[in-house]
Amino acid sequence: RMWKGAFLQISSTDEPKQNLALINNMLNSAVANNVEFVALPETANCISNSNLHKETVLQKEKEDMTLASLTEVAKKKSIYILIGSLAIKQNVPKNKFLNRSFLINPSGSIIAKYDKLHMFDATISDSEEYIESASFVAGKNAKVISTAIGKFGLSICYDVRFPHLYRGLSQRGAQLLTVPAAFTVPTGKAHWEILLRARAIENGAFVIAPAQSGTHNFTGGGYRKTYGHSMVVDPWGNILVNAKHSTGTIAYFTCDLSKVKSARSKLPSLTHDCKFSYE
Repeated sequence: RMWKGAFLQISSTDEPKQNLALINNMLNSAVANNVEFVALPETANCISNSNLHKETVLQKEKEDMTLASLTEVAKKKSIYILIGSLAIKQNVPKNKFLNRSFLINPSGSIIAKYDKLHMFDATISDSEEYIESASFVAGKNAKVISTAIGKFGLSICYDVRFPHLYRGLSQRGAQLLTVPAAFTVPTGKAHWEILLRARAIENGAFVIAPAQSGTHNFTGGGYRKTYGHSMVVDPWGNILVNAKHSTGTIAYFTCDLSKVKSARSKLPSLTHDCKFSYE
């Protein structure tokens, strides 16, 4: 089975309405190129450094304008849409949010949800520190979902540093590993490409990694920079497309699932786990 897909490399602001208008325009362009699948990056609806601002602009899942709009687009255009993630409100605790990925099918149904498992709590330099756990609640469950275009294993950003997650997804049949992200610039330059290629090679799987890119200026002052370089990597570790550091970009790729079968038959390492002990 071969199909054509696209991803959107965007620079989300902290205003969901503004981001949604941009996403919808880009989706219309992508759909005109006969794609079956479109992927968006992490926190596509809102990037903010303020929990107070998020409390003001974010919505609960059932009322979320971005989710409602994109399920409608998926149905109207008959395509799969991966919303890399949305920042959404939850009931308890009220001052923390969910970082949740959604896979929508061509009928407009949400067929999979995944809450980011690993929280990005890291000090990158003297001037750059991230405490994701101060804003978001970590998920508890991994997700594999079968579709007409292949079996997806879902993840988000910092998850890419935990190879056992992808091995588990792949051993449960995932052929397409999604890694939507908002990677920092220093860690992106150092690690992004090599981590994505490693996850593809280790598992004989496609890796689809749409990313945020550019400078995100915040309403109350301050900013954040993200690395971009959205990529699709094939099961042999070849980079099929790299959006580099552009913003507002649509990139297209072709996915041939026979490459998964070929890679896994040549190198069947997913079946070669052995038990061992530490001395």
